[in-house]
Amino acid sequence: MSDIKLFQTKDGGALAELDSSQAPLEKGLQTLFEKNLEALLGVRFLASEYITSNGGRMDTLGIDENGYPVIIEYKRDRSENVINQGLFYLDWLMDHRGDFEILVRDRFANVEAGTIEWSAPRLICIAADFTKYDTHAVKQMSRNIELVRYRRFGEDLLMLELLTAVSAPPKPLDLSTAAGKPYQQKTVSENLAGASEELTNLAADVETFMFSLGDDVNKKVLQLYFAFRRIKNFACMEVRGSLKAVRLWLKINPDSVSLEDGFTRDVREIGHYGTGDLEVMIRSHDDLERAKPLIIQSYEAS
Repeated sequence: MSDIKLFQTKDGGALAELDSSQAPLEKGLQTLFEKNLEALLGVRFLASEYITSNGGRMDTLGIDENGYPVIIEYKRDRSENVINQGLFYLDWLMDHRGDFEILVRDRFANVEAGTIEWSAPRLICIAADFTKYDTHAVKQMSRNIELVRYRRFGEDLLMLELLTAVSAPPKPLDLSTAAGKPYQQKTVSENLAGASEELTNLAADVETFMFSLGDDVNKKVLQLYFAFRRIKNFACMEVRGSLKAVRLWLKINPDSVSLEDGFTRDVREIGHYGTGDLEVMIRSHDDLERAKPLIIQSYEAS
């Protein structure tokens, strides 16, 4: 583990190092995670110790801010193979989508089964530590798997560190019209491929800036938008030639910024893809420069 130290300012300006703990995860800490899943991981809680039809028991089950089903497994012992166990549950979940959709419907009446993103459900493994073999194994898998390490400082502070995240490519999105005639809606990747060279280059520069913010930034390719995240989303991006712009949604309270017509917009009451209440339209590199402080603000808060 990286040698992370945390200090507290005492009276007179003196600094005192806080004791840290990498103790195995106990039930009380799992309960703490489950009570604060949205704040910690951007995941809405669905169930704890969910029993599967094949006799398994998922530690925590939820749905994330992008609509992905999420299985969370906690590694309580260094020798426990939580990754393989989680993969077993992922396969079970894909074969029992109806059970999950009923669970979502019963807990969140405003979430429709059709909005659940089944292209690549997520597995989040949480532990006090992982081995180098764990991180290597995850990088070889084409599944949505994230390893998150925790560390406690005293009784009041909890640190999370995203060690590795692997994104599975999305599958083609097949929808139906109201008349029942099938058609294929273009994915965000297809829209980007069809954009002009100028707009494509602008989108690439926006993406480059996102990744420059830190080594913990990773990109999730969804059907209808790109999500840039640390542990949680901090920016969602759409590129369409018809707009001649890169459109971002940031997790910033629109009331905290001075909105500019044609550049920033409050979308709290407006349907949109992705997460974030502040919409930013980037049509030029000058717009990108103006947008950078907002992107940084969203990143730092995620």
